[in-house]
Amino acid sequence: MSDKPQPPTPKPAATILLLRDGAPNLEVFMVVRHQQIDFASGALVFPGGKADPQDFEDALIPHLRGHSDDADQRAAQVSAIREAFEECGILLARATGAADIISGERLATLQQFREPMNKGDISLLDFLQQQQLQLACDQLTHFAHWITPPMMPKRFDTHFYLAAAPADHVALHDGYESVDSVWIQPQDAVDQAHAGKRTIIFPTLRNLEKLAQAKTVSAAISNAVASAVVPVLPWTEKREDGNYLCIPTEAGYAVSEEKMPQRDA
Repeated sequence: MSDKPQPPTPKPAATILLLRDGAPNLEVFMVVRHQQIDFASGALVFPGGKADPQDFEDALIPHLRGHSDDADQRAAQVSAIREAFEECGILLARATGAADIISGERLATLQQFREPMNKGDISLLDFLQQQQLQLACDQLTHFAHWITPPMMPKRFDTHFYLAAAPADHVALHDGYESVDSVWIQPQDAVDQAHAGKRTIIFPTLRNLEKLAQAKTVSAAISNAVASAVVPVLPWTEKREDGNYLCIPTEAGYAVSEEKMPQRDA
């Protein structure tokens, strides 16, 4: 009797939904994944990615403001802010002891560190120490928590955060993991996906639909604060008319099941 192979353990990850007020509704910053990336290649996604071991280091704590007391949640907050900087150039940070988020002018002087940080040539801790910065974890609002199903070859345990983008920070995709970027109204992104104009994976689509319920940044953050974050571990159900991808109804999404496309034999 052979042992059944165990599914891979989900890797910690974080995603950030950077928001700004638009006309007439709020907009979210999204990037197009490089075609050669092995997860969601070519898809329109929120910035984010797998957590680094450095994101868990206790040595970072003096360089954080308003972080979670839970070590895993704290690391997810760090990952979200680090990924936002590396992937799109926005840095939710303050000068040590300062009240305000760094200015766009100060941010411009820090852009040179994005690529070395992404490549691992400089650690996040060294960067924060050298530049005398504290990450603004208090600017993040927990929005969602998704776990990749066991049948998938790559699995992630991903926390989603909302954050208002500082008005004078310019978001720019990195040209490596992402090849294009856009500020877009959530409902427009959903509509474009349904029309076949955009590739948007199931979790991203559901979170766009949820985000579209708010018309302003403040409303989106208020809604998230008032809602409990229910972990979402999708599963499949085989029915008479095909296979369905399902998520818990208590997670608060407008769509809790979707028929999966049939695969050619």
